[in-house]
Amino acid sequence: MTVLDFSVRLLFALAFGVAIGIERQWRQKSAGLRTNTLVSLGAAAYILISVSLTDNTGDPSRIAAQIVTGIGFLGAGVIMKDGLSVQGLNTAATIWCSAAVGSLCGLGLFVQAGIVTAAIILTHLFLRPVGQKLSALTFTKPATAQTDYQFTIKCKPEVENHIRVLLMHMLGNDGKLLLQSLSSDDDTANAVITAKIKSVTQQDSLMERVASRLTIEEKVMKVSWEITGTQSEL
Repeated sequence: MTVLDFSVRLLFALAFGVAIGIERQWRQKSAGLRTNTLVSLGAAAYILISVSLTDNTGDPSRIAAQIVTGIGFLGAGVIMKDGLSVQGLNTAATIWCSAAVGSLCGLGLFVQAGIVTAAIILTHLFLRPVGQKLSALTFTKPATAQTDYQFTIKCKPEVENHIRVLLMHMLGNDGKLLLQSLSSDDDTANAVITAKIKSVTQQDSLMERVASRLTIEEKVMKVSWEITGTQSEL
């Protein structure tokens, strides 16, 4: 390899590294203009060393593999963990790509290196606002209010079992309701049925429909319901 060819390849690596670094410096990233330029230059230089020593008879891919490993350690140095968040992954990925651009230049693949450089810059310029908009979208579970209800039904003892079965049937068809308890007490000549119900969401309208349905039953004197407690779940 002539000195001119060596210099041209290194110059292309420098130019493409500068192009990537300018965008990174503009974004005020820790790995900016000089870092990306040096990474591109260094990767190209190692490839050129291999080509120069072997005069194209060796295998530059072995050097390229070692470059990938070395850049991995360099990228790890810019990744920082702050609590549950991780910062610097984008910068580390950019350094990794800059090494690829330098390797392509070292091999004399200038067009391919230019395409990769353009792809890196366009990724930062156009996908950054897209990523910010996606991050603004929250897919969190909506808050729900768990509600506890209590039904009180006053009826004649002879229809007590019928009312209990009817109540269980009406409440059991809704998967959002849980019948916690169902008890009966005697009130002189009448029976008083008490049902405690837990709902994952507020179901006031359903409770009113059930109460209205029970009211029209024969020998039912009184039907009432109330909210005994609420609990918010985020």
